Amino acid sequence: MDCKKYINDIIEKLERENPGETEFQAAAKEVLISLVPALEKNPKFIEEGVVERIIEPERVVMFRVPWVDDNGKVQVNKGYRVQFNSAIGPYKGGLRLHPSVNLSIIKFLGFEQIFKNSLTGLPIGGGKGGSNFDPKGKSDREIMRFCQSFMSELARHIGPDTDVPAGDIGVGGREIGYMFGQYKKIRNANEAGVLTGKGLTYGGSLGRTEATGYGLVYFVDEMLKDNGLSFQGKTVVVSGSGNVAIYATEKATELGAKVVACSDSNGYIYDKNGLDLELIKRLKEVERKRIKEYVAVHPEAEYHEGGNIWSVPCDIALPCATQNEIDEASAELLVKNGCIAVGEGANMPSTLDAIEVYRRNKTLFAPGKAANAGGVATSALEMSQNSMRLSWTKEEVDAKLKNIMKNIYVSSKACAVDYADGRDLVIGSNIAGFLKVAEAMVAQGIV
Repeated sequence: MDCKKYINDIIEKLERENPGETEFQAAAKEVLISLVPALEKNPKFIEEGVVERIIEPERVVMFRVPWVDDNGKVQVNKGYRVQFNSAIGPYKGGLRLHPSVNLSIIKFLGFEQIFKNSLTGLPIGGGKGGSNFDPKGKSDREIMRFCQSFMSELARHIGPDTDVPAGDIGVGGREIGYMFGQYKKIRNANEAGVLTGKGLTYGGSLGRTEATGYGLVYFVDEMLKDNGLSFQGKTVVVSGSGNVAIYATEKATELGAKVVACSDSNGYIYDKNGLDLELIKRLKEVERKRIKEYVAVHPEAEYHEGGNIWSVPCDIALPCATQNEIDEASAELLVKNGCIAVGEGANMPSTLDAIEVYRRNKTLFAPGKAANAGGVATSALEMSQNSMRLSWTKEEVDAKLKNIMKNIYVSSKACAVDYADGRDLVIGSNIAGFLKVAEAMVAQGIV
């Protein structure tokens, strides 16, 4: 069989049957094209219809979320949970609260989660959820009422052995706490393993907050070392200023790099002397202020309203904000300014055209489904601790995380060698994640 034509036919059908879902189409296309060499070596996956099945969610749940604001006015948002694939374990993936959330974005994130979770080596399937609710500017009580309403519907679809949500953009410890409290009330059971990212007083794991950012740097460090390089003495630009960006900055600095820029949705700051991370933590984690407040303390730094952070020259770029933040033009700018490596802390922050720029210029590239898997890996470690009624030290969790990220790099590189040119970690990670899920799907029959 002509595997390229087979995949192109599937892509055409997917685009035809999912009109307007541009984010999902792009994510699926990127993965499907890279699977061609794996299908050529494993024709049984074609015979068993694995690809046709894996691109369809096992279940899509959509619901309304009514809540009452502080003025007594009824508000209504949309809620989603896409349970994409459970071949290797219960659905696992975050909940995103952001005005941009729609079905296409949730499907794209859930589809990516299948392969990301598979790469961790842990028994977790792929899922994602969220709402177009915007937590910015809302009081704690308004957020509590929204989370309770959201969980009132979601509770019937999740469980420790069915579907285990976690945090994502707009969902931190506060939101997880409100959701867990409502779940516990509805179910009349303290099932700690139903949500991850919980507070330390009720089943959370040490190291979870830092996990995605640390894991990103651990993965990129393995990639750099494999090419005779390191973080030592390198200039780094990190987009975003949430947990992923903050702790990627922290770990990169520990490894000898100088991080000079970060951003939020309004603009970015550039500090040629290296970012004052403690100030950024205070602004974003404690005071919940915009990043522009940084220059009030460090007037020598620059704040650029609505600017392109990728115009800042750097050796290593770590996009940790959101999808599609690096387009072809920004990728060209990074390369022109001497960037040697890009590591994705967000989910698909580089467009397909940007990835082609990296390939043409032999820029080292760590794709998100491999490089940012540290968060979900540590969530799975939290599930393990909940199941055993144990709590590991931060050092124990961090050591397990570092080992998981090293293994993800090793397996992705091995598949890149077996199925591509040995450098392409996009193909390597896609195939490494796919093979485990595909084998499980074949073993379990047509379900």
